[in-house]
Amino acid sequence: MGFADLLEEVGGFGRYQWLHVTLISLPGLLMASQNLLNNFVSGIPAHHCSLPANHSHYNLSQYQVEEKEFIKAFIPMDSSGTRLDRCKRYVEPQWQLLVPNNTANLSQLQTEECLDGWTFDRSEFLATTVSEWQLVCSLRPLKQMIQTIYMGGVLTGAIIFGGLSDRFGRRSILIWSYLQLGILGCSSALSPSYTAYCIFRFLSGMAVSGIILNGVSLKVEWIPTKERTLVGTLSSFFFTFGQMVLAGLAYWLRDWRKLQLVACAPMFLFFSYSWWYVESARWLVLNRRSDEALKSLHRVARINGKPEVVDKLTLEVLHSHMSKEIESSRSTFTAYDLLRTRGMRRISICLVAVWFSTSFAYYGLAMDLQKFGVRQLPVRLSVCIPPCLFVCLSLFLSLSFSPSVCLFLCLFSLWLSLCLSVCLSHPSCPPIGWVLQVSIYQIQIIFGAVDFPAKLVALGMLTYLGRRVSQATCLFLSALIIFANIFVPTEMQTIRTTLACLGKGFTSASFTTVYLYTGELYPTIIRQTGMGFVSTMARLGSMAAPAVLMLDEVFPALPSMVYGGSAVLAGCFACFLPETLNMPLPDTIEDVEERWSGTSPTLQIAEGVSLKEGMDFGGGGVALAEDCPLKELKEAEGTGLNAL
Repeated sequence: MGFADLLEEVGGFGRYQWLHVTLISLPGLLMASQNLLNNFVSGIPAHHCSLPANHSHYNLSQYQVEEKEFIKAFIPMDSSGTRLDRCKRYVEPQWQLLVPNNTANLSQLQTEECLDGWTFDRSEFLATTVSEWQLVCSLRPLKQMIQTIYMGGVLTGAIIFGGLSDRFGRRSILIWSYLQLGILGCSSALSPSYTAYCIFRFLSGMAVSGIILNGVSLKVEWIPTKERTLVGTLSSFFFTFGQMVLAGLAYWLRDWRKLQLVACAPMFLFFSYSWWYVESARWLVLNRRSDEALKSLHRVARINGKPEVVDKLTLEVLHSHMSKEIESSRSTFTAYDLLRTRGMRRISICLVAVWFSTSFAYYGLAMDLQKFGVRQLPVRLSVCIPPCLFVCLSLFLSLSFSPSVCLFLCLFSLWLSLCLSVCLSHPSCPPIGWVLQVSIYQIQIIFGAVDFPAKLVALGMLTYLGRRVSQATCLFLSALIIFANIFVPTEMQTIRTTLACLGKGFTSASFTTVYLYTGELYPTIIRQTGMGFVSTMARLGSMAAPAVLMLDEVFPALPSMVYGGSAVLAGCFACFLPETLNMPLPDTIEDVEERWSGTSPTLQIAEGVSLKEGMDFGGGGVALAEDCPLKELKEAEGTGLNAL
């Protein structure tokens, strides 16, 4: 077991682990804001061509029409006939259109582009990047380009910070990432131009990648085996709740610069307390800094109320339990090692497909909220959603968890239900009879709320069915729902939005599963490099997702077909991943090969082969005596944890 035994001796999942996991998870409240910020920062307000400069000279009284109707003399209707065209206006005012029952032939009327710019409606957004830099009509692709550039930054960050954290440590890179996002994120709120904003968002995306990847690894490497599933899933709720926080902030501020600033300023708070974090003792030992690892373990033991362990846990004890891992760490590892051996190659190829497709489908649904502008829902949401959510969670929890965990999560779900009731019953969301108008802000809340039951279902599946079944099931179900939405007519917006929420819920559950699964599959010696590698594929998926949305101009169902097809393919790859339920974390590539491929690479140390006498590890202690076999040393009476 090695390091897993050490964790149990210093308190297992004790007070330190609770504080550690909570503090690292808190920034997740704003990671959702960063990834989904473009929905609101670059929201597209209703708009039409600005009227000619001299239009105010026309006398409205002679036509006896309101100004809203008066605009129809200057702006044609779009192809649907329900709203003003967004990109054209008449060359000359068409006064005959103001006459009731007119018979003008609209197809013969000359139109032109918006030579005087655009007029934007300010009822839903006060200001966005779209309205400020007029990213509409021919410039509309630049709106999606912002998100693609941001995801490009996340991809770059995964490549750079993944390797750097294996070299300089998880804690150092995580602290730097907080500072980078705080400075550059706030700077983006002051951007004077579109180009400057894109540059700042790219650099912010790099920092987001550093925070997510190093936060996950730092949490996983301090958590005992049996608690990883529960902690990994519950900590993901911070990201889920952050989606609802984003909706509240966006509704409250309505201005893209203010929203950008508020979403990034708290990073300075996270930076200030991140110095309290303890570096991964696993990483320290494997990088020949055993004296620092011992100090970290002593500190954790004291915080967990185990002071008696401090005197008994020495460098010799530490080395005896991680001797095999230490010997393996003498080799230098690169991204090539993720594919060099059979077991690692199998894991990496399958994870690439899973990460790409999960991110691809997730952001395909989450980044296009404005198309889910439901005008009517069959029942009052403020009455229906919270009780249903509470009942579903209560039934599920009563069957799946211990009484203490069940009570905690039931109280949480009840609190969430009350929050939803208050939010959706607010006067700004007035119901008409049993019909409710739903805005982009409410859609964001619904899309966030659906993640709670989805992730709780994933938690139950991870605990009882295992990682592989859970991963494949989430992907196949999300694909099924995405395909089903293709056959629902566009007029049935209620059903389409409901299916989209379910699909988003399952892709979110897939994200929760794959983050935990990846940390358990890759060995400590190269875990962060592996996380960076597969996360790179995820960012490629998130970059491609906005571009695929543009295919609806070719064929409306084409984006859904692409998203669903990729999820099916990834589900098939997930079936070939090894199971990790209730298994200790692997520390070396040899561990992976022995456990899941049944072979040993040439660099593996045969059991019973002695290590060289007097090998020194950063702390000045001697690891092993000459000619003392590894197995015998671990089992020797009075050595290691048996002596404690």
